[in-house]
Amino acid sequence: MRIPAWTEDELVLAGALVARNGWRELRTRDPEVQELSELLRSLPLHTAEARALPGFRSPDSVSRKTTDFMTNHGAYAGKATRCGKPTLLMIQAFTERESEMCQAARAITESISSGELHLIPPQPDEVDETGATAVEGRLLVRRALFRERDPSLRARKVERVRRQGLPLRCEVCTFDFARTYGELGDGYIEVHHVTPLHVAGARETRLDDLACLCANCHRMCHRSRPGESWRTPAALRELMRKPAAETTAH
Repeated sequence: MRIPAWTEDELVLAGALVARNGWRELRTRDPEVQELSELLRSLPLHTAEARALPGFRSPDSVSRKTTDFMTNHGAYAGKATRCGKPTLLMIQAFTERESEMCQAARAITESISSGELHLIPPQPDEVDETGATAVEGRLLVRRALFRERDPSLRARKVERVRRQGLPLRCEVCTFDFARTYGELGDGYIEVHHVTPLHVAGARETRLDDLACLCANCHRMCHRSRPGESWRTPAALRELMRKPAAETTAH
């Protein structure tokens, strides 16, 4: 059995370590490398058999990964080490939005330290049909999906919308289940986090954090593409406007 490739979550944590160190590599004996090695070996991402392999996310392997980040960064003048596309995409993400990516690393670390992520089982759709996950990491997607599927949270959101006298429809495309399906669709809607979880952190989900979405728009908010960040309802609305604008221009 081979040691598994680094996942997005692991790369987020390694990238944050290098970014905090001024985009310099860290050696094997560095206390932060030792600490990250222990954390990576505890993440609920790989099988027990994989985690038991000699060298799995050892301090040596963590140090080598920090070298990949340093030497493949745009500011490095020397020869770059060879690394895979996921690492290059993560370097790009940190280069373009370092603060947000460091927040993602903190959110993963806090959720592991609290024990929350060890209690959440893998969720359907945390990896999409292409095998991709959000650049912020699979574990944050897992946590988001688990919270969004909490029936009591969804019921409270629906109740608030109705109390406010607002129509219960998709906040992106305005689809109304009751209007289309009659009594069968009355009261039905899905919920999605307005604020990406790497920004919201590990705090409890509030109703203001949630948007009402139809199933199609909800799936598109979660659908991942290589190197692309968490998609908010506002970002999805913007994506929908672009094809319409292009059609009008032609």
